[in-house]
Amino acid sequence: MIKLFMWSGPRNISTALMRSFENRSDTKVYDEPFYAYYLKHTNLNHPMKDEILKTYPSDENEVIRLINKEDEKYEIFYQKHMSHHILDFTNLEWINNGINCFLIRDPAKVISSYIKKNTLNSIKDIGFKKLYEIFKSLNSKDSIVINTDYLLENPEKYLKRLCKILNLDFDKNMLNWPKGYRNTDGVWSKIWYQDVISSTTFNTVSNKEYIVPKKYENIYLESLKIYEEINKYAIRI
Repeated sequence: MIKLFMWSGPRNISTALMRSFENRSDTKVYDEPFYAYYLKHTNLNHPMKDEILKTYPSDENEVIRLINKEDEKYEIFYQKHMSHHILDFTNLEWINNGINCFLIRDPAKVISSYIKKNTLNSIKDIGFKKLYEIFKSLNSKDSIVINTDYLLENPEKYLKRLCKILNLDFDKNMLNWPKGYRNTDGVWSKIWYQDVISSTTFNTVSNKEYIVPKKYENIYLESLKIYEEINKYAIRI
């Protein structure tokens, strides 16, 4: 069983890509395994915090057991991981048990989307710093960087390229999926996934100009520096 660890921050088209892979008959997905663990240890006041803590395991060892669990019915185990859910003391020994992919997106778009859903207090909230830490901890030659802005320019061509790099057969079912919720969606989908819930494919690239409010300028500039560094390794078509 191939494990794909898809590292991302919030608002990075990560759920749409999870939909894409889940629409393959050979793929099982796991949505943000460390979310409850993250909320337990940070005590941050996220939307639906209490329900998330009641529904999902917050014990580190139990989460790691689940992400390492094999399932003979599937060839691929796609795991959507939010980088900021990984804390400084989190055990990451399991990270070498799969293929690590890093999703990035123009931080102006990330910030503009995030502040519609939640309060943005620091760069930690959107995951760029932790994403870069994890990326640097691995050999860049063994990691795959996916710029979701490039993906949206031509989803079919980009996914074919990605599948080739992953040594997977491209499946045209990755380009479309049924509208609606999935039982694999986290309970937080009611808050965060409205666009994906109503979608049946990847949205096309918008020419809209994203202007970051001045109070988030420092977060944007710090994120942009990291984005540009990681983007040097991004898949291009």
